[in-house]
Amino acid sequence: MSARATSPIDSAATSTRPVVFDHAFRARLRELLIWRRDVRHFRRDPLPSGALEALIELACLAPSVGLSQPWRFVIVEDEVSRAAIRRNFAACNAAALAAQAQERAGLYARLKLAGLDQAPAHLAVFADHSTTQGHGLGRRTMPEMIDYSAVTAVHTIWLAARAHGIGMGWVSILDADAVAVALDVPATWRFIGYFCLGYPQADDTIPELERMGWEQRRPTAPVIFRR
Repeated sequence: MSARATSPIDSAATSTRPVVFDHAFRARLRELLIWRRDVRHFRRDPLPSGALEALIELACLAPSVGLSQPWRFVIVEDEVSRAAIRRNFAACNAAALAAQAQERAGLYARLKLAGLDQAPAHLAVFADHSTTQGHGLGRRTMPEMIDYSAVTAVHTIWLAARAHGIGMGWVSILDADAVAVALDVPATWRFIGYFCLGYPQADDTIPELERMGWEQRRPTAPVIFRR
């Protein structure tokens, strides 16, 4: 049976009829954005069968340059592959710790920067630079739009996951070339990110890095410019 048929997550309906999103929906959408967090602490409960595939289906509704849909998703289930990713992270994390300024090294060491051992689901996202889909539209002057398109899919799956009570964490302290080798992907695929998914141990509207004093969220006004 297909993932769609067994999916615990609602499939997207297609329609040509315009949909009006009212104030209540917009308020709930804002709540979703506020509660969307980079999760680092996961329960070990497995996700329902088909849940990850259904989230990927929603991610594929993201916009992409020239409708190229360059995203490629690798569900990492094999323990050998997961172990290679853990070793990759450990080496990169040790180097990152050594590079921290002395006054921040202690705080960095206390941060839990990966849910690799706890999260039941692992997902790697790549952008396929060899795809001919989209016929090159929008890529002649900005070829990096292929990568940006894959990032929009990441953000989409992140919001969709949170809407279903599933947490997602971005493991960015990795050597991209080593990830590609560990997961045996084509050379034309560019690594975008490695993600842990599962049910969070706790929910919070404040990012963990802010709660621990690593950084503070900035107000909006200073980042808006007019010309």
